[in-house]
Amino acid sequence: MTRPDDSMDELLVEGEGGQLEAVELVVLAVKDHTARCRLLGADRVLTLRPVGLWELVPGQVASVEPHKQWSFRGHPFLSGEVLSARIDALVLGLVPLKLEDWGSWDPSEHYWGEPNEPRESWELEIFARGPRPSFEMEQVIPGASEDDWDTDPIIESSDLKAAGQEEEAKRLLQQIAADDLRCLDAHAHLGNLVFDYNPALAALHYEVGLRIGELSLGPDFDGLLPWGLVDNRPFLRCMHGYGLALWRLRRLDETRDLFRRMLWTNPTDNQGIRFLLPDLEAGRSWEERTWD
Repeated sequence: MTRPDDSMDELLVEGEGGQLEAVELVVLAVKDHTARCRLLGADRVLTLRPVGLWELVPGQVASVEPHKQWSFRGHPFLSGEVLSARIDALVLGLVPLKLEDWGSWDPSEHYWGEPNEPRESWELEIFARGPRPSFEMEQVIPGASEDDWDTDPIIESSDLKAAGQEEEAKRLLQQIAADDLRCLDAHAHLGNLVFDYNPALAALHYEVGLRIGELSLGPDFDGLLPWGLVDNRPFLRCMHGYGLALWRLRRLDETRDLFRRMLWTNPTDNQGIRFLLPDLEAGRSWEERTWD
């Protein structure tokens, strides 16, 4: 085993017999067969070379059994077996995104269609609850400038995808996530890149963004995050993508509950959840639904 230099001694702890103890790493970015990680509870960053096959996404916490550690040009490296990976936003050490209060939203002042139209159960629940506070969630985009929209790397990644350069789009999004895991749109767009052929991996990307956003809400949040307040959209995109991925994975009960929560959170339903909910409540799988 290569002996770690002094800078690596503070990173990993050797147990009895000189064996390296298992460590927990926060995944920051994934590239080819390596992952840029941060030691959980510390600021030190390293490059992980996982042994065997394992799909990791930015924002996960990976438990790793180290095989070897070394330093190259001053940067620490670690190879080892990934024992498990989990999504646990509470332990990431992130500053929650800010919530800006936009006052009270009254369902009686919202247009719900013609008066004689029957109301869905979710609409009746929202009416019964009455006025609720609405908020806008802070949006973080590393590298973007409010004075120059051309500097928005999320838009750049979308342009790359539209041009058929999906690998370049992926690399850019991974870098954005590494710069700040609180960029919810990076997680949403990473999920979009793999949704068609790997819904399980897409679900992980979406869920990471959802859970990081939830750090701002707390367990008893009962307010609104309206789509009309544009900085709420990354969070709502993560919710939407996660729900669709769950549906494809045949986790229908979870999908239904999440979609009902989305309608509660954004009753104007700019994402068309109300058109999907009847199929879920009827128990139809993704394949059984007729998609336009």
